[in-house]
Amino acid sequence: MGNAMRSILAFIPSERCQRFLVGDLKEMPLDRTLDLSSRQLRKLPVAACLFNELVKLYLSDNNLSSLPAEVQSLRKLQLLALDFNCFEELPLAICRLPQLSILYLGNNRLYHLPVELRELRELSTLWLETNCFTVFPKVVCELSNLKTLHLGYNQIRSLPKEFGRLHELRSIWFAGNQLPDFPPVLLEMHSLAVVDVDRNRIRHFPSLSHMQGLKLVIYDHNPCVNAPAVGEGVRRVGRWADKRKKQSVPAKTMWLVLITVMHVNLIKLEQ
Repeated sequence: MGNAMRSILAFIPSERCQRFLVGDLKEMPLDRTLDLSSRQLRKLPVAACLFNELVKLYLSDNNLSSLPAEVQSLRKLQLLALDFNCFEELPLAICRLPQLSILYLGNNRLYHLPVELRELRELSTLWLETNCFTVFPKVVCELSNLKTLHLGYNQIRSLPKEFGRLHELRSIWFAGNQLPDFPPVLLEMHSLAVVDVDRNRIRHFPSLSHMQGLKLVIYDHNPCVNAPAVGEGVRRVGRWADKRKKQSVPAKTMWLVLITVMHVNLIKLEQ
């Protein structure tokens, strides 16, 4: 199909035209993975929901703002990628996927999450970066199996005390928000291994030396006057804003950060 024809069909949200964009969906993929990324889709064809053995569904980089109710029939789905779309609300059908463990929702237009999200009891990885959140969505605190949370580049100013319920959480990526202080609730979360509060408004860091599980803390690009104290072996990335003394970031530490970020960005390819 030519690019010109594809572009024209992309603006016609009928089921027939949208099915033409995704091509033949008659057979279940052998690896139980369906990748419909970058197809200029405005609607997901219902035919894509007929594969009830599907485990991974990639719908990234489309023009989707809703999903058909038939999505909830994908009872074995474990990974759903909806990043780089046009969602303003989370489709409730997603909350009825009992085995979903990885959900990518970054780079959309979300500003709240429905309470039904708590039904995703197997959810371990949730990416919500670059959306429109101004208040932390408290329903996230009810995802008891959550291990990785990416909420970077929103407009959030604080974390609720209920955040401490996430006893399984290992990594929190919170760069590019509006935190005026280091969230006190994080100080009690000893299971955290990675804390990223880069590019916020934190002026003073408390000691993090008591956080036994901590491996990496990223605090650069804050107007802070001190670096957070950490335990032995914990990597720090950042420098304090005291003009009398500049703390440079060691090359070895920068390599660690690059490797960590690469690992996070390649999760989709590995899973």
